[in-house]
Amino acid sequence: MCGVLLKEIVAGSDVDQVVLVRTAERRVKADGSEYLKVVVGDRSGTVDAMVWEDVAHLAEHLVPGAIVRLRGRLEDHERHGRRIRPEFWAPAEPGSFEESDLRDGPPRTFAQLDADLHELVATVQDPNLRELLERVLGAGTETGDLYRIAPAAKRYHHAYPHGLLDHSLSVAQAVSAISATFPGIDRDVAVTGALLHDIGKLEAYSTDPDTPGMTDLGRLQGEIPLGYYRVRRVIEDIPGFPAATAQAILHIILSHHGSLEHGSPVVPCTREATLVHMIDNLGGRLGSFDRLEKELAPGAAWSGFDRAISGSAYFAPRPDADASASRAA
Repeated sequence: MCGVLLKEIVAGSDVDQVVLVRTAERRVKADGSEYLKVVVGDRSGTVDAMVWEDVAHLAEHLVPGAIVRLRGRLEDHERHGRRIRPEFWAPAEPGSFEESDLRDGPPRTFAQLDADLHELVATVQDPNLRELLERVLGAGTETGDLYRIAPAAKRYHHAYPHGLLDHSLSVAQAVSAISATFPGIDRDVAVTGALLHDIGKLEAYSTDPDTPGMTDLGRLQGEIPLGYYRVRRVIEDIPGFPAATAQAILHIILSHHGSLEHGSPVVPCTREATLVHMIDNLGGRLGSFDRLEKELAPGAAWSGFDRAISGSAYFAPRPDADASASRAA
């Protein structure tokens, strides 16, 4: 079955795949022996593969980012869902795979995302906010270049290259559209805050999508304080930046998680901060649906329980796209 995407393999089938190791964690059983929980994937999703034998040796090779050939059998475990029972691991031979088949990515191309970002920034009328965005997100700047390649999360949503750009841009575009619907919202402040709300993830998380995880800074200080100080330093370098505007932007960054128990040191206290928080939360949850749909077993309509949405996701059958296109023609 080499060359078939993981999502297309049905339970009970033999597996012979080139896969990307997403995570690998050594664990200890009740009897004191070790095992290895490996999560492998391709662009269609991920699946667990449990290693019970030769753990010490395989742990040296099954590291996040490794591209390996895996043979085994796909099972549908009653408790743990789809998982591969591995029989053979080996480094993937050069030329036996396409990297684009192994890595998830945004629905829009990077070129389109980048063009949309430039277009949205150009609509910001406030000269101070425009300069702030150009200094932080401008192409060729250190922060701007990282912002364009970084994932938005370790797993739950937009956890792929360009994921931070994809997520932040989607939130900002939605904020821009909704700003005209409700009175009293400063659209430029809301859009700027939306584009910058997750900027702390550049320091809090590894920007390498193959080795997801929190950095020491992320664990010691947290994403929100890191983002706050990064943007504040840039604001302080812009001559004459209005104090009230700085306060509005920094409040959005500090409050975008929405509540103290979710990591925000303050709750949203302005229209703009409330709007960004609500759309950010919506974007994250819908991003989880995208991830769950990619991981869905063939023919299944329901996902398993997922912590990000506090339940299972249902995907109703959709009309065949080709048939719809033919009828339209």
